[in-house]
Amino acid sequence: MYNTNDKKAFLKERLSKKRFNHSVNVAQESEFLAKLYGEDAEKAYYAGLLHDICKEEENDALLKLVNESGLSVLDEERMSRPLWHAIAGAAYIRDEFGIKDIDIINAVRFHTVGRAGMSRLEEIVYLADLVSADRDYKDVERMRKLAHTNLDEAMLEGLKFSIESVLKKGGYIPRYTLEGYNFYTRMTKEK
Repeated sequence: MYNTNDKKAFLKERLSKKRFNHSVNVAQESEFLAKLYGEDAEKAYYAGLLHDICKEEENDALLKLVNESGLSVLDEERMSRPLWHAIAGAAYIRDEFGIKDIDIINAVRFHTVGRAGMSRLEEIVYLADLVSADRDYKDVERMRKLAHTNLDEAMLEGLKFSIESVLKKGGYIPRYTLEGYNFYTRMTKEK
């Protein structure tokens, strides 16, 4: 159903070797998490593979895709270059590949900022991007273990990690991320 071989070839041409390898690693981790949590593994692999499709685009092209996406884009996202590729990527796969599945579009759209009430696929791609095999930040092993045992707790930790990282850099924190943090805090406290 999902033409991953064609998309892999497309990405191999479009992305640097490092980014292509990251995309394949995220696809594999997405597939693993989907199987673990009873989701469509093929769909998760596909969404994970495409998540960074626009990561290496030039600023002008990215911003054009963001501004013409028709997606709900926050001012904080427009002012934060590292977030553009997710919005642009969602618009790109919808418009260029004809992907109509809103779950796949949203998985690409929200893989950087997160949000409240994410679908299981969105959570899987968000976490797969954070814990894929190529990641080697200080607490990655702890994050992997959490992602493999409790999605809600992993989402909360992932959003905390994201917020702390942005604060250290003095960047903007989109409302989506804050709402996601509050949502997953509530989810973990209610259990």
